[in-house]
Amino acid sequence: MSRFQRVIESNERLFWTLHSAGWAGFAIIYYIGSFLHDVRPIWVFIILLNAYAGWLLTIPLRYIYRWARKQSPLNMIIIVIASCYLIALLWAVVKNVNYWEIYKHGYRPDEWYMYFTNTINSLIMVGCWSGVYFGIKNFQMLQKEKQNALKASTMAHQAHIKMLRYQLNPHFLFNTLNAISTLILLKENDTAEAMVSRLSDFLRYSLDNDPIKRVPLGQEIKALRLYLEIEKVRFDDRLEVVWDIDEHCDNALVPSMILQPIIENAIKHAISKMENGGQIAITARTFGNDLLLDVADNGPGADIKNGQLSRENGVGLVNIKERLQSLYQRNFAFSIEHNQPSGVRVRLRIPYEVKDV
Repeated sequence: MSRFQRVIESNERLFWTLHSAGWAGFAIIYYIGSFLHDVRPIWVFIILLNAYAGWLLTIPLRYIYRWARKQSPLNMIIIVIASCYLIALLWAVVKNVNYWEIYKHGYRPDEWYMYFTNTINSLIMVGCWSGVYFGIKNFQMLQKEKQNALKASTMAHQAHIKMLRYQLNPHFLFNTLNAISTLILLKENDTAEAMVSRLSDFLRYSLDNDPIKRVPLGQEIKALRLYLEIEKVRFDDRLEVVWDIDEHCDNALVPSMILQPIIENAIKHAISKMENGGQIAITARTFGNDLLLDVADNGPGADIKNGQLSRENGVGLVNIKERLQSLYQRNFAFSIEHNQPSGVRVRLRIPYEVKDV
């Protein structure tokens, strides 16, 4: 973080920096403006004394205004006006004392109230100081509100993505536990134990990976292999899986567990409906700056309308699209098509990104 950023983020540093810089600027501008009036060191000394007096007298305004901001609008206005006038009056007296007693070498004005003249000019300066103070405070307040709103929006966005991800897991878990229960009833304990072990590894991967973050495709493929090994216990030889993963895609970042619901959907609506089983083909390719993912089955197919499956109560594919939209906004594509010669093909296009080393 740069020194400038630290100054901006610290209210104390920001106040003293701007406060001192403002009064230094006043002294410089005042000197330039009166350059033709007098250039002697005594006049420079008077200007510096006046600037220092202004610097000193306006410090209490910071604490008065901080308290005034907590009052009602009417009371705040009254407090601000009264404080401005009082500080301007005191500053005018100090400036006149400096002028008469120092610059004029002790010359006294004829009337005592002459020490209170030029209050208007002082009031204008103090008013400008007050305007800058409230302007900066209001700007900081607006920025803080924007940050809080952005933080709340981000937290809601992340919670939404997590909800979509974790909403998918119970479907798979229910089917797997049913299969394990069946194996136990058939006294195929070794197979049931292996299935429980794979289920444990798969669920650990699923829960350990934050759905907000992206993971390398190679890591995702390992989890999918675990999942498919579990499903192969259920379907035996009826489930055939064909992998076609380009070697350049292993390090590509993808949303965790993005393909599992698609494969689960293919098993549920294609493989399980076929007496002799079927095939699922999983493909990953790069094309320019995009990563192309493809999951196809050779099942009986389905009715597809406007790129969507016309099935009731299906949440898996709908959730995938919502997750992609939350993560990539409009920079993605998600389509469902008829596979040839039969079945359903789901295509995804997301930006090709790799993890920074």
